[in-house]
This record gives sequence, structure tokens and C-alpha cells, in this order.
Amino acid sequence: MSYLVGENLIGGYGAGDILKGCTISAEKGEISVVVGPNGAGKSTLLMTISGVNKAKRGNIVFNGENIENTQPHKIVDMGICQVPEGRRIFSRLTVEENLRLGAYTNELGKHFETDIKEVYDLFPVLSDRKTQRGGTLSGGEQQMLAIGRALMSKPKVLLLDEPSLGIAPKLVNQIFVSIKNINKEKNVTIFLVEQNAKKALELADRAYVLV
Repeated sequence: MSYLVGENLIGGYGAGDILKGCTISAEKGEISVVVGPNGAGKSTLLMTISGVNKAKRGNIVFNGENIENTQPHKIVDMGICQVPEGRRIFSRLTVEENLRLGAYTNELGKHFETDIKEVYDLFPVLSDRKTQRGGTLSGGEQQMLAIGRALMSKPKVLLLDEPSLGIAPKLVNQIFVSIKNINKEKNVTIFLVEQNAKKALELADRAYVLV
């Protein structure tokens, strides 16, 4: 059994089905990539794995345990954390306040200072801007903040939805290098949805095309 499996997933929003029998898997320590056109269901797939969107049919298994009927915050507790498309940071809160919120499941922030230092080491620009409101950051800096916030929960699996979307080209390489470092140095399994197929496939241990 693979580390993370979605089997014959059917679901969408309302009466319409976007996922129509989708099956994916990821091994522990891998970077798995899903590419495909807009509207194919890539974001819906991640939302379904993270419990935000419930599958009508199919199974989701993480580390041997069925999680398809588990509440989203419990899925975060288990070690699966999603960085959503569009980043969705708290724009009126500071960088450090955003990161502190990411640690709310992590033993009530017991290791906050150590964890936040690791995020600042990974993204030094966030340390420089830690008292700055999130909404004043550039698109690339906001993406770093969104990833950093997710890392504060100490995830075993990181679901990344279009991390290069809306980011200046000069920062795209930096984001992808950071994703590789998170996978290799922190031993975090990555499940990456990305329209920049060339960049994504350069990182991938396993890849799927969703159409």
C-alpha cells in the first residue's frame, strides 16, 4: 500500500462531478506531480484529499488509514497540510502572525521558536519582513509565506496547489528550489499540482496527467 492513495474518486461541487474515477498514489518521501488544463479537476483533487471537499465515492487512504470522512482539521492533525491556490494568507496580519497561526495544531506551538527559525532559514526574506502585513508582500513573498505557514504545522505530506501562479519569473525558480529542499531536507512528501509542467516534471518522482 502506498503512503497516500486516492482510489476511484468521484466528486465535485453540487450536482456536477469534476473527478470521475480519479486514482492517484504517492510513496513516502516522493514528489508526486499532477499536471493538466484548467478545469480538469486538479484543485478539486487536492481539496478532496484535504477533506475540504467530500468525495461522493471512492477511498482516500493515508499511511494505511481511511480518511475520506475525516474532518479537515483532523486531517491536518494527522500530517496532511494544503497550500491553496491563490495563497490565501491573512493579509491584515503580519508575517509572524500568519506563521503563528500555522502552528496552532503543532502542540500549541510548543516548538514555535525553533520551527519559525527553520522557516526563516528557508525563506530569509520573511525574516526581514516579519513585522510587515502579509497583504503588502509581493506575490512571490506571499507564496513563501503560505508555504511557511503550512510548514509550521510540521506536515508529513504537503499539498501544493499552483505555487508558481501569479509569481514573477525570477522568483519561480526560487520557489521550486525551496520545494525540493523541503522534500529532501525535511523529508516531507510533496503532492504538487502545477500548470508549469516543465518545471514540475523536473522535480517529479511520479507524475499524473489529469484531463
